[in-house]
Amino acid sequence: MRGLGELEAAVMNVLWSTGQPLKVRDVLERLDTGRQLAYTTVMTVLDNLNRKQWVRRQRIGRAFHYEPALGREEASARALRDVLDSSQDPHAVLMRFVETVSDEETDLLRTALRRKRVRRR
Repeated sequence: MRGLGELEAAVMNVLWSTGQPLKVRDVLERLDTGRQLAYTTVMTVLDNLNRKQWVRRQRIGRAFHYEPALGREEASARALRDVLDSSQDPHAVLMRFVETVSDEETDLLRTALRRKRVRRR
């Protein structure tokens, strides 16, 4: 799964925040990018997101309704996975990342790693 551009991320944020399938016009009305966008631009972005499997669409009447294919957290985790997979030195990337985490995030990582270890048994 490839990453998202700025407008794609804004569209996904709209879809994640509503919790219901939206038509292109609904997404356009909710977008706050600081610039005026054409209906066809948003339609193209949603079509691209569908092709990339970030959204699902269903035709209802004459219009497609779009919804996220995965949750925000899963998308973030996949993005991190993509960064590691595309790195020449994933160990170095992880070590740099660990240097930036807070104490609370460190505790969360430890808990998650313990759970993973228990599930493997």
